[in-house]
Amino acid sequence: MARLFGTDGVRGLANDELTPELAMAVAASAARVLAAHDRSHRPLAVVGRDPRASGEMLEAAVVAGLTSSGADVLRLGVLPTPAVAHLVTELSADLGVMISASHNPMPDNGIKLFGEGGHKLPDGIEDEIQQGLNAEGPRPTGALIGRVSDVTDAVDRYVARLLDITPTSLAGLRVVVDCANGASSVAAPEAYRKAGAEVIALHAEPDGVNINDGCGSTHPQALAAAVVEHGADLGIAHDGDADRCLAVDADGRIVDGDQIMAVLAVGMAEAGELAGDTLVATVMSNLGLHLAMKEHGIAVRTTAVGDRYVLEELRAGGYSLGGEQSGHVVLPEYATTGDGLLTALRLMSRMTATGKSLRELATVMSRLPQVLINVPVTDKTTVADAPAVKDAVAAVTAELGDEGRVLLRPSGTEQLIRVMVEAPDADTAQAAADRLAGVVASVG
Repeated sequence: MARLFGTDGVRGLANDELTPELAMAVAASAARVLAAHDRSHRPLAVVGRDPRASGEMLEAAVVAGLTSSGADVLRLGVLPTPAVAHLVTELSADLGVMISASHNPMPDNGIKLFGEGGHKLPDGIEDEIQQGLNAEGPRPTGALIGRVSDVTDAVDRYVARLLDITPTSLAGLRVVVDCANGASSVAAPEAYRKAGAEVIALHAEPDGVNINDGCGSTHPQALAAAVVEHGADLGIAHDGDADRCLAVDADGRIVDGDQIMAVLAVGMAEAGELAGDTLVATVMSNLGLHLAMKEHGIAVRTTAVGDRYVLEELRAGGYSLGGEQSGHVVLPEYATTGDGLLTALRLMSRMTATGKSLRELATVMSRLPQVLINVPVTDKTTVADAPAVKDAVAAVTAELGDEGRVLLRPSGTEQLIRVMVEAPDADTAQAAADRLAGVVASVG
């Protein structure tokens, strides 16, 4: 059987690949696995979701699966993924379930699982859950069936936590926040206002079908225009479940996850808060980040793509900052997973603490021209291993030499091959990426 869990949980087209039956089975198996690992008490799970329409259906299925296996459930409602991770700890839960497909289009949905302490589950536990999907055996009856209740102040609890760990007031900043019509539509504007900023909310009216639709971190153009129109100091773009953020400076220029990490890393190093003077990044991070960190005496540890792998390296090395170019940034002293709101608050705090604009701060690194092409394929694993594709990658890599690089990898969440090329100039990068994408498409 193919592995059910990808780099960020179980994901697919809702009610087709990700059916309520599968959601119920995953939740029931997760509760049984947790109970088997700790028989000292009845399992308690918290369940949150983003506002996409299928989340209502899948939430019902997940709750049914959990309670049918004897777990009690606290429903959190619509809130960001990092809020679920935080509330696992605050509410002393054994399991957190977030129903979201993050930045994916509305028809998709997903299930993310967090264990005790709000950490993503290790591969071994996920494999146990998958193996137990069709388990037969006696079910709880009577008083042993799980109970369900609602947490009505879940967003308030999360925002209060964010404010507690925000180091400086944001007074004097005007920020436009694009909530992607997603899970941060209430929490992000509220958190930034309470931290002292003047806030203009954009795409903060979810209706179940407009999540990520031409907005948010995957479509920052509208945010860039709004920042300029309102004369704002910066813009913040979240994705559908707000575990990431990108930024826009006052002139409408995009500031990506690499640049955000560079700004935070330099600030933390200056304050003696960057453990081991080390930043953890993925193989997708721009070469410019590596060069900038070297200039500031900061080492870079590189992992596979996926914030779970960044988290593993952070925990293994005791490091204090890591993330991805896409805007997943992890600060393990304060959060157990990527948190777009926490990242934005830290970035804005750096602005107010230094008195510098975001544009000034972002000059700490220069991005090499980078082209990323997503190529739809029928079988991403087979295509990535095809000899013709490997030969093409080797040829382009040799041509670029030390002045650029090539990265080709299967998407962790979709049937895509991601072709990324960095080169000294944009034309060279585009031409090489187009060439490789053509080979991938011809094979796939």
